[in-house]
Amino acid sequence: MQLVQTSNILEVDAAKWNRLAGRSPFLRHEFLVALERTGCVGADTAWQPNHLLIFDDDQALIGAMPLYIKYDSRGEFVFDWGWAHAYEQAGLEYYPKLVCAVPFSPVTGQRLLIAADAEYSEVATALITAARELNSRIAGSSLHVLFPTPAEQRYLTEAGLHRRKGYQFHWHNRGYASFDAFLANFTSAKRKKVRRERRRIENADIRFEHLTGDRLNAAEWDTVFGFYRRTFLRRGRMPYLNRAFFAEIAQTMPEMLLIILARYGTELIASAICFRSDDTLFGRYWGSLADFHSLHFEACYYQGIDYCIAMGLERFEPGTQGEHKISRGFVPTATWSNHWLANSEFDHALADLLQREENHVDAYIRELSAHLPYRHWSAPAVVE
Repeated sequence: MQLVQTSNILEVDAAKWNRLAGRSPFLRHEFLVALERTGCVGADTAWQPNHLLIFDDDQALIGAMPLYIKYDSRGEFVFDWGWAHAYEQAGLEYYPKLVCAVPFSPVTGQRLLIAADAEYSEVATALITAARELNSRIAGSSLHVLFPTPAEQRYLTEAGLHRRKGYQFHWHNRGYASFDAFLANFTSAKRKKVRRERRRIENADIRFEHLTGDRLNAAEWDTVFGFYRRTFLRRGRMPYLNRAFFAEIAQTMPEMLLIILARYGTELIASAICFRSDDTLFGRYWGSLADFHSLHFEACYYQGIDYCIAMGLERFEPGTQGEHKISRGFVPTATWSNHWLANSEFDHALADLLQREENHVDAYIRELSAHLPYRHWSAPAVVE
């Protein structure tokens, strides 16, 4: 095997990378290229690409790891600010650190990209070893793998990276023929609440459109980006992504990009930017111009559920946090990350911390699961 490190994914053949990445929109070569080419990551940002590649003797790409040197913890959605503070109190530097993740995308997916015909354990071990060696060369504090698949989480844990459990709220399609068929599984009170919210939007004469990325014109994209930017600015932060990023992916991967538009008359008043794979819809960004009651719930949740039912998608992941999603049919679902600190004393303390934290997360998921709106829910609320 030949190990290669690159700070520019444009140097990697798109077809070879995508053969490993599968159909996840966030792992596609096009998505990662757009992040780098438009300056969302790279020079003058806290995300410095340092992807690891493994080739066999025939120069076939058999393994890859989307890897970044990080100089803060923004845009990761697995919060370790407290760990950085503990390092500072001890007189140590927490940054830089190494993060294996898709920037700004808290979506579970492959993190060790390995060819189906390769020896998984051999290639995975080589990638993890190389990442640790890179961390040593840059005098980094740690290695973090964010939102790996459950199978990868187990492998990484065995390799010495402590597991950390989190949660999100996901919607599952049980073969519903319509939104009403989905609501038929709710208790009467919860069903009435959802219908009341949807009726408010209908009575306000707000119309919705579902468009792929290439079906918006430049002016519409400007408006949608303005909504997205306004959401961040209201929270006192600049947006992670720029207008050029959306312009590029609208052309390079339009079929994986779903834009939900809300119109009041002819005026665009809100939008939700989503991505999709063959079986899942991912809600990512929302913004609005006007303040209509229940508009957020309709644009970000109910329209997405409608779309999944119509398209036969199995799951809808609307993003992080939000207990209010439970009453609208989203189920608490476990997410994972894995962590290794180069300082052995801190690493030992981290293992104890994460075990205690996991007990609290498990208890919280059980408590949330007791408030699901369904009359019966046979699937496990906690997905390991």
